[in-house]
Amino acid sequence: MNFENILTETNNGITQITINRPTKLNALNKDTIQELHEAFKAADKDKSTKVIILTGSGEKAFVAGADISEFANFSEEKGGKLAAKGQKILFDYVENLGTPVIAAVNGFALGGGLELAMACHIRLASDNAKMGLPEVSLGVIPGYGGTQRLPQLVGKGRALEMIMTAGMIDAETAKNYGLVNHVVTQAELIPLAEKMANKMMRNSSVAIAKAIKAVNAGLEEGKNGYKTEIKQFGKSFGTADFKEGTTAFLQKRTAEFPGE
Repeated sequence: MNFENILTETNNGITQITINRPTKLNALNKDTIQELHEAFKAADKDKSTKVIILTGSGEKAFVAGADISEFANFSEEKGGKLAAKGQKILFDYVENLGTPVIAAVNGFALGGGLELAMACHIRLASDNAKMGLPEVSLGVIPGYGGTQRLPQLVGKGRALEMIMTAGMIDAETAKNYGLVNHVVTQAELIPLAEKMANKMMRNSSVAIAKAIKAVNAGLEEGKNGYKTEIKQFGKSFGTADFKEGTTAFLQKRTAEFPGE
């Protein structure tokens, strides 16, 4: 697939999606959001892709925010539709993807950039990364899930402090908050993401997709995570991956999961 604002590459079970708008510090505009949706959808459908790594081009920014020039003159109705569409086709879409997504945060992750990283299943950061939700400094609030995902990850008090001060935190603080899992140098960032992806690929992709669904259900209003876990656990018994995994364990050999 040919894109104007992103790059995609698939090797050895890993698809890397790179947001490629370096002159705009990889800011999200509507075209980039649409392209990301298409890239994630294609990677998820590709049976050769077991893990997706998302990062930004260059050494300054993962995503420095949304492209403000696109919505500066929006009405209330247009603003609401912007948030609803973006959440549906990208942020909620990524969070509920069955293929695990690792965000490799290689610089500024602000506003929509941090919201995109938080929609990913796991976040890694380079030591120069800075994160924040500066929306209230523009007279608006986070609209792509930031007010919901940030408290889930760092707690209500820290989330409100970050949102209400519109300030940035560095990578080590983000790690201490639980916002990112690991902090490494920029040179080590993608290799670490690939190392983690390779660990995931040794396991059942079918079981991983079911685990993602169960974990997400526990954080979604109106859903019972325990019931979802029980249902997905039961469904696992009907898969070829379960048969292979248990057979391999009993035969004391490494499992070769068929992905079914």
